[in-house]
Amino acid sequence: MNKPKNKPTLPYFNSGPTCKHPGWNLQKLSNALVGRGHRSIAGQEKLKEVIALTKEILKVPDDYRVGIMPGSATGATESALWSFLGARGVDVFSWDLFGSLWSADITNQLKISDTRVYNAPYGHLPDLSLHTPDRDVVFTWNGTTTGVCVPNLDWISDKREGLSICDATSAAFCVPLDWQKLDVVSFSWQKGLGGEGAHGMLILGPRAIDRLATYTPPWPIPRLFRLTKDSAVLEEIFQGGMINTPSMLSVEDCLGALQWAKSIGGLSALIQRCQNNSRSIDSWVKQTPWIAYLAKEPQSLSPTSICLEFLDTSTGQPLPEAPHRALIHSIETQLAKEGVAYDIRNHKHSLPSLRIWAGPTVETSNLEALFPWIEWAYTEASQTA
Repeated sequence: MNKPKNKPTLPYFNSGPTCKHPGWNLQKLSNALVGRGHRSIAGQEKLKEVIALTKEILKVPDDYRVGIMPGSATGATESALWSFLGARGVDVFSWDLFGSLWSADITNQLKISDTRVYNAPYGHLPDLSLHTPDRDVVFTWNGTTTGVCVPNLDWISDKREGLSICDATSAAFCVPLDWQKLDVVSFSWQKGLGGEGAHGMLILGPRAIDRLATYTPPWPIPRLFRLTKDSAVLEEIFQGGMINTPSMLSVEDCLGALQWAKSIGGLSALIQRCQNNSRSIDSWVKQTPWIAYLAKEPQSLSPTSICLEFLDTSTGQPLPEAPHRALIHSIETQLAKEGVAYDIRNHKHSLPSLRIWAGPTVETSNLEALFPWIEWAYTEASQTA
């Protein structure tokens, strides 16, 4: 196969930090409050604007509170686990690396005895119907390392007694979030928005706020995770305050991404861009006999973090692990050398696979330019294997 001529205009398909939004450049950060305090009037206005735009674009209900947290989605999620759990039994659903990390923290660090962990192998969802509404539930909406996404939240009761705690990284700004089913939601700027790392968002519904006001966990909570002080909710977190000092460069970058999202039509436009991208990938996968989704059920295919495994064309099964990883390493190396795509190998703890980000900041035309290059790199690697 001849080397393709057309390259993606942006070779960034990593799943976090993801590709910057169209039109981004360093000049977009020229108004950043570098050298200024985040507690200054100007600094507070920037942080409040991030919260207000996030709430507007995600269509967060008025009685939900939005705050900025340290430590990206990990910090926001850990804050939720440490602050809310322990009041009742908890169900944990895990089907990717991050779900397994949350379940490990709940069972090994918080040591909640009444914990039911439902695991599924990579590529599958666990049986979500096993959750009962008298218990808290912790789940990852979109498994970034498996390409598996919950298709809906019908399995969460509107009359639940427990809290639903959702790590919505790779889902926020990419799919509709059913707020009626969600009490605690965490995500980062570095996924759907294409923002910088280090900061996360925490969104709390009325039932979660009530839990904070009426329940004190039996364990000491690290300062970075604390949402209360003297049994009262730390309101400043949801009013532009922060537990620690944010990067004002990152804040400016996030503001730019939110303003871009609003300018193109908000959430519906972002979701449409994701759908266009996932359809483009799906069309290519269906006509390529040596590649397949890591996700096994079509209804649970992620629209953003697309994980693809290579097949033995004689059996239709995934290649054995060692040659599989070698092939992926070769393809990733070749594409990076050509300046076509960077960082498209899946997480080291996942099954061997490519992982292509198809979120709203990615242009469909760049994905379509990428596919012939993957075919070329696959052919080159297969001939030298």
